Amino acid sequence: MRGVRLADAYSIYKRASSNDHFTDDYDDREQNLGRLQNGVWKEIGNPSWKRPLPHILVAIISSLLFGYHLGVVNDTLESMSLDLDFSGSTLAEGLVVSTCLGGAFLGSIFSGWIADGVGRRRGFQLCALPMIIGASMSAATSTLGVMLLGRLFVGIGMGLGPAVAALYVAEVSPAFVRGTYGSFTQIATCLGLLGALLLGIPAKDTVGWWRVCFWISTIPAALLAVLMEFCAESPHWLFKRGRADLAEEELEKLMGASHVKYAIAEMSKTDKGDEVDNVRFGELLYGRHFKVVFMGSALFALQQLSGINAVFYFSSTVFKKAGVPSDIANTCVGIVNLTGSIIAMILMDRLGRKVLLIGSFLGMAIATALQVTAASSFVPSSAVLFLSVGGTLLYVLAFSLGAGPVPSLLLSEIFPGRIRAKAMAFCMAAHWVINFLVGLLFLPMLEHLGPKIVYAIFAGFCLLAVAFVKKNVVETKGKTLQEIEFALLPAH
Repeated sequence: MRGVRLADAYSIYKRASSNDHFTDDYDDREQNLGRLQNGVWKEIGNPSWKRPLPHILVAIISSLLFGYHLGVVNDTLESMSLDLDFSGSTLAEGLVVSTCLGGAFLGSIFSGWIADGVGRRRGFQLCALPMIIGASMSAATSTLGVMLLGRLFVGIGMGLGPAVAALYVAEVSPAFVRGTYGSFTQIATCLGLLGALLLGIPAKDTVGWWRVCFWISTIPAALLAVLMEFCAESPHWLFKRGRADLAEEELEKLMGASHVKYAIAEMSKTDKGDEVDNVRFGELLYGRHFKVVFMGSALFALQQLSGINAVFYFSSTVFKKAGVPSDIANTCVGIVNLTGSIIAMILMDRLGRKVLLIGSFLGMAIATALQVTAASSFVPSSAVLFLSVGGTLLYVLAFSLGAGPVPSLLLSEIFPGRIRAKAMAFCMAAHWVINFLVGLLFLPMLEHLGPKIVYAIFAGFCLLAVAFVKKNVVETKGKTLQEIEFALLPAH
């Protein structure tokens, strides 16, 4: 391919006012454009995928902790309630779980302002701090009140972590492997959840084991805080803060010296320097940013309304009817979830985000249809268990292939750099609100409507999600963050 002058390279990017496909023009060119040499862009290929990998592996410790703290009370709650004298109190048991979710909501609200204010690296360290303090309080306490306060602190860290991780991974990953690396956060969450379930098994027979489970979580949290000190800061954040020289240094660590000039030129097309503090909350809800923020919020809403948490909650009952002990059942679900996430990682940069989302929600709709069939009176009893257990495992697998890992990755890609952190915070907060409402309403709906209608409602939301993704979501596979911004945002 002949060299292209810098001015020509800029001119191949055009703003589009809708979710049109990216033009073939710069599909071919951006793969090969590289270093600026004597005013001409030369072909040097993609940057190394190995350079950012250590930084990303440190970052996803936050996702590991997120998954771990989601599952740490599953098997430990019973022995914990005996030690802290709230055994038999469903209110107290509910508070131990829900206080953490309330903290996550608070953490997610402020995650954008923290990530923009102090940077992504410091954001991770601030995420680790309340997790260390909260887990230590929970492990050492002899009262319910301190346990709840500790769970609140842990929840705040859980709210900060996923948003900052999604931002960081998207901003330090080369475009051609961004989907693969973005899937690492979901895999780490699955590993954390599975680890919590496995470590919690002795809690029923070993006195005080639940305290060990909380103490263990302080080790990866401390590692996150310490190791992040040696990781690269997001070049996008540095460039937005007007620190282009430091951005170049970090880009050299992440991509190699030959890709620095091109990456800086890419960022200069959309980032105007120290604008990050000028973003008003109202900008997320109206005007030119409304479409992408609505898309992100809707994706997270549909993810929760599809019934994933209710299916996880009800899975132990389904397996119990099949004669499978709860610890084995939880482990099976965790393994299926992890397997699906690994497959999604392999396919993310091959099939793309949109295909995985559509296939995932379709699979979840089929799985919930199996549950509806199992709850019907005309199905023979010999088939009910097969349909129930098979439907549950198929649902978890389908979720982990797309609806689980894709939304947070896609949102970190489609939001313009200027509002990325705050828009992620807004959508994450919406996610936690809907998560809470689904958890609050699921059992009353199950009691009054029955499983057949409840699962039919979930299937309806899955099909609605398929239609929404087909109409509104654009494919971001292999595109730089700047190209995505140009394609999605209308001109001023």
